[in-house]
Amino acid sequence: MNPLLRLLAALALSAGQGLAPAQTASSLLIEDVTLIDGTGRPPSPGVWLLIRHGRIAQIRHGPIAAPPQAGRLDGRGKYLIPGLMDMHVHLRGGFSTAGPDRQAGLKRLHSYLYSGVTSIYDAGNVSDFIFGLREEERSGKIDSPRIFAAGGIVTYPGSHGASAAATLVESWPEAVPKLEAHLAGNPDLVKLTYEERGWGIRPLIPILPLDLMKEVLRYCNLAGVRTTVHASSELRARQAIFAGADTLAHPVIQGPVSQGFVELMAAKKIPMVSTLTIGERYSRLAEHPEYLDQPLYRETLEESERHRLQTEESVRQKESRWAAWMKIMTPVAQENLRQIDQAGGIVVAGTDQSLGPSLQRELELLVAGGIPPLNAIRIATLHGAIFLGKERELGSVEEGKLADLVLLSADPSADIDNAKQIVKVIKEGKIVDRSRLLLPVNGK
Repeated sequence: MNPLLRLLAALALSAGQGLAPAQTASSLLIEDVTLIDGTGRPPSPGVWLLIRHGRIAQIRHGPIAAPPQAGRLDGRGKYLIPGLMDMHVHLRGGFSTAGPDRQAGLKRLHSYLYSGVTSIYDAGNVSDFIFGLREEERSGKIDSPRIFAAGGIVTYPGSHGASAAATLVESWPEAVPKLEAHLAGNPDLVKLTYEERGWGIRPLIPILPLDLMKEVLRYCNLAGVRTTVHASSELRARQAIFAGADTLAHPVIQGPVSQGFVELMAAKKIPMVSTLTIGERYSRLAEHPEYLDQPLYRETLEESERHRLQTEESVRQKESRWAAWMKIMTPVAQENLRQIDQAGGIVVAGTDQSLGPSLQRELELLVAGGIPPLNAIRIATLHGAIFLGKERELGSVEEGKLADLVLLSADPSADIDNAKQIVKVIKEGKIVDRSRLLLPVNGK
């Protein structure tokens, strides 16, 4: 399809991108809650919030008359935040050795909902697997966070992420038919990798040629599709930005960023996903495998998997040079993100993992790196929506937006650990029945 025609079609179908109003006439009134709206504004006590047809209809300081038959939630002594968003996931089940494992994927989707995550972006998977689950979520067939997905990644043969599931491009315009086939799956963001490695303990590999990347990014944008680029150095991140990338899939982790790069990120407002947890996880497993005994992990991760991680995987990571390297470099990435956030850049929460509690860990690492808790909440909510280009619909508690919310029993702006104190998870105005989810806490 011609890129211009595809753009017009994408605009016409925008309501079908997982953002349609809920097909329910029910209403929900949340009474007398302290609101943390996700914009960075301080907590606001004494707020009443009315949800109708899956959207936030009214926000008031003081009582709101509830419609007949409306549900009610007592918010006294509680805190309301937007649903959390993990903007870098690789959902388990797609790359299973025996073929796609839908049940494994469902369990991990349920771990996100249980952990207060109401939207995820899968940044690379088997297309049929993840797009199939996305369709089931959007049609209401499964309990799931909102699924946004890349499908397979786009890269150069032999480069980072090259696999049978990837779209491999070598030259232009010969890449056009492959891109057309890729775009036919309606990815929410196309992901490219722009990585030659050669740092840490990883040997050099081929890198996507810069001119070819420019053509791919331009073609996707003309088709009405946003893009994200995997890069790990300041040089490659700069090149991706000026090549036309809409977002960056990772922070700069190869070394400290320059002041010029910080200013560039603040000026261009290019969303950069944090993905601290994936690197920190290696040394954490090696040195503190007992973290898996925390309630949220025990409730969402099978006992056999926790045991394997705490024994076999912990021993393996103790001997891993990569784990040692990432222990050194994670604080570098934390400081890079802190500087960008402080300057007014758009840091976005993402984990590069496949388990709900990982997003809570990402919040902890952002705050431990010097980012204030209120900023970390915005990073994991409104900034996620900006990353997707959906900030008019998602990401903050504002009238007219979709009602994706988390009710907490303690104040996360005082201690980010309180984001785990979940009372209710609400997706599109409906309270999630956490007891139904396929998780160990429910004996499933």
